[in-house]
Amino acid sequence: MLTKNTRPKYLNLLQIHQPVTAVVSIIHRLSGVILFLAIPPLIYFYAMSLRSEADFNALISLFNHPVYRIAGLLAMLLLLQHLVSGLRFLLLDLDMGLERKTARATAWGVFAVVAILFILVLAGRCQ
Repeated sequence: MLTKNTRPKYLNLLQIHQPVTAVVSIIHRLSGVILFLAIPPLIYFYAMSLRSEADFNALISLFNHPVYRIAGLLAMLLLLQHLVSGLRFLLLDLDMGLERKTARATAWGVFAVVAILFILVLAGRCQ
């Protein structure tokens, strides 16, 4: 009774095609964790900005560095994505949009709304 086991020995998540609803859920969870972990440095930066005028100016010059600018834009993107997908999940909790077609459409809508809001944020920063 020896049969050949053709199942994979490991699960490669990069090769599995996830539905868009799962991708939105995974990104929502990851963005929540990253935003939570960003709270202590943000509190430190806030306290530093209130300490003295010299510390405030040092913080301003630090945030003019391209790495910190990119980190700030990434944080804004994560915040927008977490907010919009969180609103989608609140609507799902109210039994709105549970049908498969509607759930897919709202998941794609999350990406569209986040992209539009992020472009608006970028446009506001350029002026």
